[in-house]
Amino acid sequence: MRLTDARRVALNTLLAIDLDGAYANLALPKELRAAQLEPRDAAFATELVYGTTRLAGRYDAIIRIVTGERSVGSFDPEVRAILRTGCHEILTLETPAHAVVSQAVSAAREYVGERATGFVNGVLRSVARRPLAEWRAEVSGGRDGLGHWHSHPAWLVKELTAALAAHGRSIEELPDLLAANNRPPLIDLVIRRGDRGALLHELPLEVEPTELSPIGMRLLRGNPARIREVRSGRLAVQDEGSQIMALIAAGAPIEGRDERWLDLCAGPGGKAGVLAARAEKVGAHLVANEVSRHRADLVARTLRDFDSVEIRCADGRRVAEDEPGAYDRVLVDAPCTGTGALRRRPDSRWRHSRSDLDDLTALQRDLLAAAAGALRPGGILTYVTCSPLQRETLAQVRFAAKTLGLTVLDTPAIAEHVLGRVIPEVGDTTSVQLWPHVHGTDAMFGVAFRR
Repeated sequence: MRLTDARRVALNTLLAIDLDGAYANLALPKELRAAQLEPRDAAFATELVYGTTRLAGRYDAIIRIVTGERSVGSFDPEVRAILRTGCHEILTLETPAHAVVSQAVSAAREYVGERATGFVNGVLRSVARRPLAEWRAEVSGGRDGLGHWHSHPAWLVKELTAALAAHGRSIEELPDLLAANNRPPLIDLVIRRGDRGALLHELPLEVEPTELSPIGMRLLRGNPARIREVRSGRLAVQDEGSQIMALIAAGAPIEGRDERWLDLCAGPGGKAGVLAARAEKVGAHLVANEVSRHRADLVARTLRDFDSVEIRCADGRRVAEDEPGAYDRVLVDAPCTGTGALRRRPDSRWRHSRSDLDDLTALQRDLLAAAAGALRPGGILTYVTCSPLQRETLAQVRFAAKTLGLTVLDTPAIAEHVLGRVIPEVGDTTSVQLWPHVHGTDAMFGVAFRR
């Protein structure tokens, strides 16, 4: 049987992720364009890529049980990808096993050669002999079983457990959090220009208002690229949690002048878009800075219709030297592990290790220090990460307060002020920590300071 084009696209993408460190959201569209698949086949290839990547840890654990191997890392990369996609089809998509095995054998023959076909055939037939519930019991009952079943690296499970406790939540919520990280989210849209009530009735696809963000809508089905307002820039794709953090940065009450705003790490431009819309309304000037030229270009494209925005490509750590005390508001949307967005970027869980936290948290402190130096006395600094990990959130709040001398503000109260409603269960009285299993957003963290 000939390998289907959709499965070939999926395998090519998974190999690019595995071997070249490619990002799924960049590699997959490239493969889809080259293959020119029909919409149904493109959707199937997309599910294979994202579903397999999301649950690779679970499937590896099952494959290890079947083969008796301690690691699938010794397998040919092509065999590894074929087995993982086969597991996803059999166990999660519930594709008939005979069809999956036949396609997997064809893939093994095409990508590796005849020598791999018997192995692939035997492993997937063994996987198919047991229902998902049995596999769950066996995988979950082993060492690091919770992490293996929910496909999270062991180091990340430990960090998330500590994060729940640090933010005042019960560690009994851990299974719910891990499961939420594996549920593909619906697409959220942010309104940059226009009235939400009117747009809800005008859009050609089915949408509903977001529960927390007053400028958000949730796309219940359909492709946002089909929406004229998205193509024109009036709307953009942005998680509700990210919208909330940008609104806090733009709307925190401030004393005195409120004319110069800085988004220190603006790429790729989502929060900068919210800031630009708010700055336009109040007559403020926004500087959107990004150290990466490519990402700065993305910001420029995102904010092309806003006249009150200046795009810069520079190292944000130097802003205090170049412009001391120059800004009334500064947003530090800091580079981080991205562990708060595993629902949307499943491959990110495999890109980091605990050791990466040292470099990332040092960079976050440097950016905070630079932002504080560029802020005028009485100005507002908002620190945001797409991570709930303690070292990237609460530890940085302590650093900003004790070392930089910033005053921590009642950020939940600020959120209530700018959103017009209380966000439930956000953590302590100074910061806002959102959770996918509680709020239905990415696990965004935000805190506002005054200099």
